[in-house]
Amino acid sequence: MPSPYSLPLHALRLAGKCALPLICWFAVGELAHYVLTYAAVEVAYGDWRQVRLVAVMTLLTLVILAAMTVTTGMLHALRGALWEIRARSEEGVADERFFRTLDRVAPAFAVLYLAWGFHVEDARDIFQMDLFHHFYDQTEASWFGEDSDVGRGLTDLDWRVSLGAMVAMFGLKMLFAKLVEKGRGGFYGFAAAFSEFAFVFYGLNATVAFADARSEWVSHRSVVEGTQEVWAEAQESLPIWDAVTGWFGEIWPLFLDAVAVPLAWLTVAMLVFGAYSDETRSLVKGTRLERGVDRLEDSHDLTQRSFDQVTGGFKDRWLPLANSLRTVFRAGAPLFGMMCLCYVGVMVAGEYADRGIRHLVGTEAEWVWTYQGPVLHFVQQMVVSVLTMALLAATYDIAATRARLGGEPLNDV
Repeated sequence: MPSPYSLPLHALRLAGKCALPLICWFAVGELAHYVLTYAAVEVAYGDWRQVRLVAVMTLLTLVILAAMTVTTGMLHALRGALWEIRARSEEGVADERFFRTLDRVAPAFAVLYLAWGFHVEDARDIFQMDLFHHFYDQTEASWFGEDSDVGRGLTDLDWRVSLGAMVAMFGLKMLFAKLVEKGRGGFYGFAAAFSEFAFVFYGLNATVAFADARSEWVSHRSVVEGTQEVWAEAQESLPIWDAVTGWFGEIWPLFLDAVAVPLAWLTVAMLVFGAYSDETRSLVKGTRLERGVDRLEDSHDLTQRSFDQVTGGFKDRWLPLANSLRTVFRAGAPLFGMMCLCYVGVMVAGEYADRGIRHLVGTEAEWVWTYQGPVLHFVQQMVVSVLTMALLAATYDIAATRARLGGEPLNDV
């Protein structure tokens, strides 16, 4: 029975044993990310601007799909070194091929990636590269008092074009989702993930345009203005309001980074390794709440649709994480604590290592970091990514092995 406290050593063992394929996957991912980001920056300028902006959104979608493929590939490369996968092989269970795994992972990965806002970092990379590559164009335009399109490749798409593309992607999204539900072969899962991302990004400008118009109309209503004044007075009259909101505002981001984000990535790892559930019944099985799920499933269709509409965003964001948390807790609370501690430790150590190396290397000319910085950043991110993927795999492996040896299924679906 593996101990939860052996998690760091097991993660290092996995990282050392699978270092070469992990490094190769990471390098390919960084190359694909740079090529697609650079293409998104350059394609935005020229004639037929609206068509070009649609291409920018498409390339942003491909950037995220490349990240999904690389993440799945790194985790898949660790399968052969896991105790649980070896135990399955001894029982005659054939190992799943990479493209089958990718097709199965893609739809749920898209939901988690969007629900937790991981795509914001990819959009920020495109924006920053746009500013860096067209710095002189922006400077020249500002000198002569001219408008500049620099940095606006993701925001200038006309809302009518955006709305049309969103409708088209919604149709594809529903089609591929139905094909995935029916268990059809091929890359329908991957196509469903693409349409899910594209639907969100194409519709972003239209959504923002309608939201701004609605917000401007609502803000001028007398009832809203009066409510805002009452709310402001209530905040001033409550002496503990600032203390409570200030404390919560400081603690909540730390909780997300140290607990929720590791659980989100653990959910992706469980998808790759074949033990995952986003069903409410899986979370509450064996508890008193299971009876409530039975009643909901027996209720009228309208009631179920209303419930799903109200709780959809919450379920997409938290229910998979809750199932992952329950799975880890089956192996003991210390395993969950060790996973979070090691995850945060890897991230903090990576930042301090980056700062320390920059301090040791040093330079009198700041421009030197223009070509030294990317190399250092690549190495630092490579080490952090390899250790993080190994940590997630080791967490799953220990939880699955303890469940197997304890005579319990890892996940009751």
